[in-house]
Amino acid sequence: MALPVYVVDAFTQKAFKGNPAAVCPLEAWPSDHELQAIASEMALSETAFIVPRRRDYHIRWFTPTMEIDLCGHATLAAALVVFDELGAPKDQIVFHSQSGPLSVARENGRLVLDFPERIARPIASSGPVLAALGVAATEVLQARDTVVVVKSAEIVRTLQPNFEAIAALPTFAVAVTAPGTGHDSDVDYVLRFFSPGSGIPEDPVTGSAHCSLAPYWAKVLGRTTLRARQVSKRGGEIWLEHVHDRVRIAGHAVMTLRGSLLP
Repeated sequence: MALPVYVVDAFTQKAFKGNPAAVCPLEAWPSDHELQAIASEMALSETAFIVPRRRDYHIRWFTPTMEIDLCGHATLAAALVVFDELGAPKDQIVFHSQSGPLSVARENGRLVLDFPERIARPIASSGPVLAALGVAATEVLQARDTVVVVKSAEIVRTLQPNFEAIAALPTFAVAVTAPGTGHDSDVDYVLRFFSPGSGIPEDPVTGSAHCSLAPYWAKVLGRTTLRARQVSKRGGEIWLEHVHDRVRIAGHAVMTLRGSLLP
């Protein structure tokens, strides 16, 4: 039986920018093996699968090689599909996930995710991660992801990491971040995000990274409302608000494909 599939470019207003995610609406859950096979076939950094739950939805996310516990851009993509393709009667939806309930709302022309914060703490030994990146850092911290803080946006932009060495690290991913400087002085901070061990050498734009980065930069900069830019090749713009133990992550999304899978 054919399965509907959509591809949405998240955290951008232009097609073929931001981060593409596949979204597959389902009536019920197939086996994990089938879900992983579909995600591998789509070969995007994440594929989101959604199943109705009363007025809401269950959501799961798979990279080409594994299931993950939280994904921002694919949740943004799934919300656009629910609102614009599945006939949701309202402009707010709740996705039930491994990381708890995640709401998405339309506000001022953007989609706004409500995600849990994940505070990153300093780590004692940072040698292997810095060797893998080939940079000096001002701070290295750990939550789900390893967070490496460097001095300038230019360092982040020109970084040439060793993906094999990063994949060998005992962490899901490495986020490298810096204050907005130089050509990026119009934003509060920049980042790049690497997760080769999960099949994503470099993620174009990463919503879940801000569960750790937004609380960090909110504390450093002394304000709760922030704007960030992911300086990958495709690039993406993210608006953020740190509220108590939650992070509001806002951006645009553009539909680029409607089709069917023929498993």
